[in-house]
Amino acid sequence: MDKPSSPSQAPHRAGFACFVGRPNAGKSTLTNALVGTKVAITSNRPQTTRHTVRGIVHRPDAQLVLVDTPGLHKPRTLLGERLNDVVRTTWAEVDVIGFCLPADQKLGPGDRFIAGELAGIKKTPKVAIVTKTDLVDSKTLAGQLLAIQKLGAELGIEWAEIIPVSAVGDQQVSLLADLLVPLLPESPPLYPEGDLTDEPEQVMVAELIREAALEGVRDELPHSIAVVVEEMLPREDRPKDKPLLDIHANVYIERPSQKGIIIGPKGARLKEVGMKSRKHIEALLGTPVYLDLHVKVAKDWQRDPKQLRRLGF
Repeated sequence: MDKPSSPSQAPHRAGFACFVGRPNAGKSTLTNALVGTKVAITSNRPQTTRHTVRGIVHRPDAQLVLVDTPGLHKPRTLLGERLNDVVRTTWAEVDVIGFCLPADQKLGPGDRFIAGELAGIKKTPKVAIVTKTDLVDSKTLAGQLLAIQKLGAELGIEWAEIIPVSAVGDQQVSLLADLLVPLLPESPPLYPEGDLTDEPEQVMVAELIREAALEGVRDELPHSIAVVVEEMLPREDRPKDKPLLDIHANVYIERPSQKGIIIGPKGARLKEVGMKSRKHIEALLGTPVYLDLHVKVAKDWQRDPKQLRRLGF
């Protein structure tokens, strides 16, 4: 008689998962909680994640590669349409989709719109993830779980799992990983052990600067900021034990009138942006950084295909 196989002989699984949900549903926060470091930028403003940032969760039995897509929304600009195309392509290519729905907000038209799109993607397993559970009581949570089940039934989506989590309170985050792993194909690891993301460092640095630049001015210029890192070079003539990285970056806005908002009185805001983002960049790269920031105007860049290309979209 065959011996039952021991857990150590369980096949290794590896694959791609992506979190979807309307803006501010907790997707990036969840990615960061699972990976354990800050990879996707988080903010309480819709439309901050523009690049496909991948976080990589390494486990003895599996490797889960998280693809962070921009939020799907009804597009108003060329940039919006491009982002939506990116989203649909990504959904069709991943091994599992996690649909994030905040516990503290009733299901709305935005959620239905996304669920309708998801229903069209037949083969990929879908997990409904109820985020921000730390903000509600158990009765509200139970109601939300029922509503999600009903929404799936209406649209013909069969949820592989419905799981409540709180990334902030670190509740159920490892359980979420446990539930996503069996949905991945059997495969050796896709990335080396130490990797946390395959996003080029320059793009991540640009995102950190953009996050800091948005911090105090979200209401005035939520989408009008793009950041391009022109170069990252180790400073020459530095002793080996005291390296310094020179980073030159441009913050692009759409109109000259926005320049003052970003720079602030006597340059105070821009200085603050530099200090904040430098801390995060140094933590990310593990090396001291000299950050040189300039603010430039790229007229109506969100509507101009040439500018979009130049700014990396």
